Amino acid sequence: MFCPFCRHPDSRVVDSRTSDDGLSIRRRRQCPQCGRRFSTTETASLNVIKRSGIVEPFSREKVVSGVRKACQGRPVSDADLALLAQRVEETIRATGVAQVDANDIGLAILPPLRELDEVAYLRFASVYQGFDSLEDFEAAIALLRVEHADAQATPVADDGADLRLG
Repeated sequence: MFCPFCRHPDSRVVDSRTSDDGLSIRRRRQCPQCGRRFSTTETASLNVIKRSGIVEPFSREKVVSGVRKACQGRPVSDADLALLAQRVEETIRATGVAQVDANDIGLAILPPLRELDEVAYLRFASVYQGFDSLEDFEAAIALLRVEHADAQATPVADDGADLRLG
């Protein structure tokens, strides 16, 4: 790490802290040559391998723009999309790989998008799961209906607390 003041090719780490989002490390450094201090931010790189074979850095903005198309006309805010992109990045970083296929990112988008808006989920899934016919859509909708019925039929756990108004 070159000192930004005197360009000395070495520095000593004085303090390290994880950022609030946990995705980067802030280091306070001191130059042994001039004695001045400076800060650096270090992040693990995450690259995407596109279908064409080109490798480029992961971009939350690209996740948001891709999902935004599926959410057109739906009650989904920009804040919702930003949170979804953050969850997708956290999921992918948790795998520990430095390079991920673009298709894997599309698949990682599906669960949080489904929680956000099921219509947008179906639109997006039709691309990333390769729906070829109306039967594919019908099967996906039937699965959603079954899961909704199962969720409604599942009894809520009783914690033993019984509140009665006297």
